[in-house]
Amino acid sequence: MAFEWIIPIVIQIILYFAIFLIVTLSLNIEVGYAGIAQFGRVLAVLVGAVVAGAVPGRILAYMMGLPWGADYANHLKNFKIVNTINVELLVKSPFLSVTMLLFTIVVAAILGGIIGYLSSYPALRLKEAYLGITLLAFGDAFQTFIWNYDPIAGATQGINVPDFFRWVGAGPPRFYAATATLLGFAILIFLFMEAIGRAPYGRALKAMRDSEVAAEVYGKNVASLRGKTLIVGGAVAAIGGALWSLYTGSFKAITYNRLTWTFWPWAFMMLGGTGNNVGVLVGTFVFSTVRTLIYTYKELLSQIIPISPVWLEYILVGSAIVIIALIRPQGLIPEKPALTLKKEEIIEIREKIRKSTK
Repeated sequence: MAFEWIIPIVIQIILYFAIFLIVTLSLNIEVGYAGIAQFGRVLAVLVGAVVAGAVPGRILAYMMGLPWGADYANHLKNFKIVNTINVELLVKSPFLSVTMLLFTIVVAAILGGIIGYLSSYPALRLKEAYLGITLLAFGDAFQTFIWNYDPIAGATQGINVPDFFRWVGAGPPRFYAATATLLGFAILIFLFMEAIGRAPYGRALKAMRDSEVAAEVYGKNVASLRGKTLIVGGAVAAIGGALWSLYTGSFKAITYNRLTWTFWPWAFMMLGGTGNNVGVLVGTFVFSTVRTLIYTYKELLSQIIPISPVWLEYILVGSAIVIIALIRPQGLIPEKPALTLKKEEIIEIREKIRKSTK
């Protein structure tokens, strides 16, 4: 086929778009809607990834009579254990694979929500930069713990993850199925976030963001709103972390850093428009496309630009954050005001008011 070369590029764009849309949407509800200074997004993402790496494989190993305790995380034994699970169990059982996939997502969401709940305590006492630094420190501290404590997920050597897409086949079919799954979850989460944003709860979050005092005057419990938002955001971010670990088929804590899983989502959100899920979708798609093209044509770019293409995406993301903040802080698609009434009803009320004042 004449355009066969473009398929891997499209698949890669969809992959990055799907996974970062999930994480950025989780950030947007906390930052864009609730006004919480969330600089520790990597914490919930890492929790989800740890769940994918440490929980389902141990359950399946126990079912097969294989080592499932601390030995499961030993890098000298883990590959053999996981390979046995894949070849002798998951390849032959699509139902078990799909069930364990959904189970992993549910457990990741629950633990991510718990992490969000625990984060709500400093969120009630700290504001703005102080809260942001505290949440950032939580993320780094947890990564350091997982990176150095071997029995959970292999520490510095990492751990292999059971392949729940293996029953589809090896090679391209497996990656197509996995990418489609990630995109499906991203669409569902986008619709979920849109429903939240249009609901009274979403309008209450924006009221709290704009003025906590005014929100409290109108009877809104600011502490409860903050707590619920961090729970929802943490659960969604953990789903993203779990899906990424399941897609790659491995887990290593060092790859879940604050740059990729906190500051990039911030850049995506700022480019598209904070407090606007459609804007987040656009911003994520733009950056995902640019990033994929940089990696695809890095050899060509190395002959044109005076620096290594490896650093180009970091320069672009950093520059985008600065330029957006200076020139267009509202992003590509500015946030629209939330209306409690339909447009036709507002026009009708205005007309009645105009007639009554004549």
